[in-house]
Amino acid sequence: MNAYEGSLITGIPVEDIERLVRVEHPDPHSILGVHPHTVRDEKGIVVRAFHPEAIRAEVLIEGKEPFLMKKCHPGGLFACFIPRQSLPVHYTIRFIFTDGNHWESNAPYQFLPTLGDMDLYLAGEGTHHRLYERLGAHLHEIDGIRGISFAVWAPNARRVSVVGDFNQWDGRLFPMRQMGSSGIWELFVPGIGPDTVYKYEIKTAKGELRLKADPYAFAMELRPKTASVVWDIEAYQWNDDEWMAGRGKRRLRQEPMAIYEVHLGSWMRVAEEENRWLTYRELAPRLVEHIKKFGFTHVELLPVAEHPFDGSWGYQVTGYYAPTSRFGNPDDFKYFVDTCHQHGIGVILDWVPGHFPRDDYSLRLFDGTALYEHFDPRQGEHAEWGTLVFNFGRREVQNFLMANALFWLDRYHIDGLRVDAVASMLYLDYGRRDGEWIPNRYGGNENLEAIEFFRRLNEAVYGLFPGCFTIAEESTAWTGVTLPGYLGGLGFGFKWDMGWMHDTLLYFSKDSVHRKYHHNNLTFSMMYAYSENFILPFSHDEVVYGKGSLLRKMPGDEWQKFANLRLLLGYMYTHPGKKLLFMGTELASWDEWYHEKGLDWHLQSNPMSQSFQRFMMDLGKLYLEHPALWEMDPFPEGFSWIDCNDSQNSVISYIRYGKERHLVCVFNLTPVSRHRYRIGVPVKGPYRERINSDSAYYGGSNVGNEGCVEAAEIESHAFPQSVSLTLPPLAFLVLEPRCGLE
Repeated sequence: MNAYEGSLITGIPVEDIERLVRVEHPDPHSILGVHPHTVRDEKGIVVRAFHPEAIRAEVLIEGKEPFLMKKCHPGGLFACFIPRQSLPVHYTIRFIFTDGNHWESNAPYQFLPTLGDMDLYLAGEGTHHRLYERLGAHLHEIDGIRGISFAVWAPNARRVSVVGDFNQWDGRLFPMRQMGSSGIWELFVPGIGPDTVYKYEIKTAKGELRLKADPYAFAMELRPKTASVVWDIEAYQWNDDEWMAGRGKRRLRQEPMAIYEVHLGSWMRVAEEENRWLTYRELAPRLVEHIKKFGFTHVELLPVAEHPFDGSWGYQVTGYYAPTSRFGNPDDFKYFVDTCHQHGIGVILDWVPGHFPRDDYSLRLFDGTALYEHFDPRQGEHAEWGTLVFNFGRREVQNFLMANALFWLDRYHIDGLRVDAVASMLYLDYGRRDGEWIPNRYGGNENLEAIEFFRRLNEAVYGLFPGCFTIAEESTAWTGVTLPGYLGGLGFGFKWDMGWMHDTLLYFSKDSVHRKYHHNNLTFSMMYAYSENFILPFSHDEVVYGKGSLLRKMPGDEWQKFANLRLLLGYMYTHPGKKLLFMGTELASWDEWYHEKGLDWHLQSNPMSQSFQRFMMDLGKLYLEHPALWEMDPFPEGFSWIDCNDSQNSVISYIRYGKERHLVCVFNLTPVSRHRYRIGVPVKGPYRERINSDSAYYGGSNVGNEGCVEAAEIESHAFPQSVSLTLPPLAFLVLEPRCGLE
């Protein structure tokens, strides 16, 4: 190296040069790129570049002849002094190789960092609620130069590089800079834009190379490909202003909520085109029409975040910020949500913060260490599920998940999050035998960090996005799931009532002759109905893998199965609590759900199924039109038993109260018609049959009360007046006072 060549790297320690050439320097910008420089008292700039395979390099500045660079290190470090040139200056580098080919690089090392000190501080503190705006890949413009800013958290990496077609997937070419002690690596790459496919190449402390998808990527390739894709998250033009303006004014606990749970990949398929999925844009109008037809108010989607294995139904997530590419791109998913909102339908996402899969391109051992998961398998593995558990004790991991929850509400206008497997996060010994778990600092089995996370999460959701809500799928008797965090609860808006679901299905699985011995299964739920804000679910978990559809679960012959299913759903819709029904039940499907095929749409031409669908449409209409079925849901004053003790006849009766009107609900849970069955009612006068599930219109035997009964002054059930009813077999009645006046 001559004196001139040496002057181009004057002041740079030899060890820094060696680290750069080994592609292990934490701040390549301090050497590469453009810097003020003086040679023999002449001021100018020095431009440095690196390519280990190049034999020659040139600096290209628009309007000027190429400047030949000197090779300052045999490992591939080039430099060039340009006299009388001041900053800023933008340029590209042309590398020439032994075969005569050349490659022009957009020279990412000429730009300042795209993250500020406040971003780094909040990220380190774990309180950066909009971290998705800073980490990941973002369209960016610096000094009029457009490109993509990349940032990723990998605190224990020896080196992180962004790789893609733009640099031949060579991790030596675009190493990123480490932003102080934050553990965040950053790089702005000019000249690339949306649809760029990329990953991060991470060199671990042990010297191993790991190729990782971006945890904050807004889009990903369709499986089996695994790369991240740059996406312009701001481009879509929303048309749901009316919905969004009214969302914050909602009083969700005192409004109707009937949720249609959907797996998008199997709701409907195109059999004529190799059984392909419908796209988000194809699904939107069809699903909206179907939901409106049956009176549902919300659609809940099984996880739509990107996942590699169809058979996981989306519950093993590898792309937490990316809607799955199976059904289209992120804008297509926004169109789906937009369409739902324009038709008055709320959208709930199934969200999975409890665990993630072992796929090596994703979060597992992200920087060569247990970064997102616990190192100790007693804390970090779900042996039952074959997945890994998030380390809620790390502020950055909590921030990753909290920002992700808020991201869906913010950028995709999602209205609610159903949080999966909450119990698995609350209990350190969940699914573990003695000796396979580590107690908390007080010796208990509660996951104190997860409890803190849930409280912070719910405070953020309700504080930042009025009108949005969270739902806990919590299967134990944990106290205060829907109690606010400041009162010692977890702060969720709603909780799935798994106990109600199991007790109810157990009861209905019994032949009617045995039901009188299981009467408590049907009535016990009212002992705790107001301890939480409950949603009553008949979810996907109850109709898969040998469990049979709800229709097939019902006892008896075909007629009795349909009658029992109508009875079951009538009980659900009139019981206090919001409602959730998995897709296919409204069609009276015989087959259990299978994720590789569409619903049994051919049943729409089956007479019994047609009758059942008419029933479901009328039941949905009844629910929406009568505030007594939802207006007082949170309050004990909204419900009163008439008789919960007639186990011998397997009959229950109760009243649902609204602020102004009430409904009387009577259930005969045997196939025996009961005549002159007397129950007390709150007011004198006529009561109209608003629905009779035994109507021939619904496929029943048409036993009933000719549409109306008169309350006589005969004391019964602590009321001064009562009605004498004919109870149809395996059926329910809903009676409304003042019949004939509307």
